[in-house]
Amino acid sequence: MSDFRCQFLQFALQQNVLKFGEFTTKAGRLSPYFFNAGLFNDGSGMLQLAKFYAQAIQARNLPFDMLFGPAYKGIILAATTAMMLAENGVNVPFAYNRKEAKDHGEGGVLVGAPLNGRVLIIDDVISAGTSVRESVQLIQAAGATPAGVVIALDRMEKGTGDISAVQEVEQQYGLPVIAIATLQDLIMLLDNSTALAAYREPVARYRSQYGTA
Repeated sequence: MSDFRCQFLQFALQQNVLKFGEFTTKAGRLSPYFFNAGLFNDGSGMLQLAKFYAQAIQARNLPFDMLFGPAYKGIILAATTAMMLAENGVNVPFAYNRKEAKDHGEGGVLVGAPLNGRVLIIDDVISAGTSVRESVQLIQAAGATPAGVVIALDRMEKGTGDISAVQEVEQQYGLPVIAIATLQDLIMLLDNSTALAAYREPVARYRSQYGTA
């Protein structure tokens, strides 16, 4: 596991974004862990989160020309990640969408830089893939090309079928999905942490029941 992936998971624990216990997912499954990226909600937390997004993007070395953040969570993620990439010497424009079209001023649903070239979509997680589908449609309608999707955590968990929401996106759109960390990284962290050892078996058991390859 790359150092930044381990650091990200440890930071998520410190911020109570990642928790262990018993949690019911939207699918009605009893999960031994819970991840809520919405709890990165202060300046320091968002700054550190943006650093991890930038590290994950640059570690993948995927060609792209700009960032796009789907409303609403993706807006701040795209903006802060663009700033952190600039700190790392990679200055790219970013854009985002509104939920409802504006009928005055500049109008439309898109805000920020014009969608051009290869566009990297930035979001927190992929659940049903709805925001990815809407983002792909907006990007293609503007004559640009979706380059990939970046998320915070890939739960590597089956959806309604035998593959995960991330795998569905990869198959349906032919887009690479970059995750700062995955469930496999989380299990590796538990393997190497005495303080968290008690959670290793429940998480592994959950993955065995609901996880994907």
